[in-house]
Amino acid sequence: MNTTLSSSAREQLAPGGTMRVGLNMSNFLLVKKNEASGELSGVAIDLARELARRLGVAVQFVPYPSPGKVAEAAPTGAWDVAFLGAEPQRANEIAFTPAYLEIEATYLVPPGSKFQTVADVDQPGVRISVSNKSAYELYLTRSLKHAELQRVDGVEPSYQHFVDARLDALAGLRPRLVSDVERIPGARVLSDRFTAIQQAMGTPKARAEAYPVLEAFVADVKRSGFVAAAIERNGARGATVAP
Repeated sequence: MNTTLSSSAREQLAPGGTMRVGLNMSNFLLVKKNEASGELSGVAIDLARELARRLGVAVQFVPYPSPGKVAEAAPTGAWDVAFLGAEPQRANEIAFTPAYLEIEATYLVPPGSKFQTVADVDQPGVRISVSNKSAYELYLTRSLKHAELQRVDGVEPSYQHFVDARLDALAGLRPRLVSDVERIPGARVLSDRFTAIQQAMGTPKARAEAYPVLEAFVADVKRSGFVAAAIERNGARGATVAP
């Protein structure tokens, strides 16, 4: 990666010498917080620190409770670089790099469910709980023809709504659903997927000179094996390096 930057590109990426990084704290595969120490770790943290190291700038993490909140903050200038799913609905405000990793999204179904594949779920009268403004909610909003989405703010609240309202399916990222299914005897996680969420880096759309730097960085860390090593180091089971 060529880190020779114009002064304007560096200022767009790290105003005043500090790169502010927007984080989606609800995606435990990419970022985790040690509740005792407050220390952050994860694939996104490793990538952010590596980019800051290469650019010779400081890094400051700006946490958000959900990907929707990260996206909503893009026009405000609250962050310079962010890690979140690259969805078309977010591309009006955010310039996304190609994905650095992907995570399967599928359904958890309750005990006794007749559903065997994700295609079975999209039927009239079927009710699906989903975390509002997540990348997979945006995908399902575009894609479902018959089933009803019941949107709840937050991953854990969407699980609780699925249980309390006795819905037909819970949409989510496979690594989280594999954990959730252990809480419901007889429940199943479907073996196929309805999409693979493309996790990317992004910068506010107006920062045209910053984008090529991020694009080159993502290409390099995938090619060099840095992303694969970060996935392994952080135990991010269910995440794979994007093609």
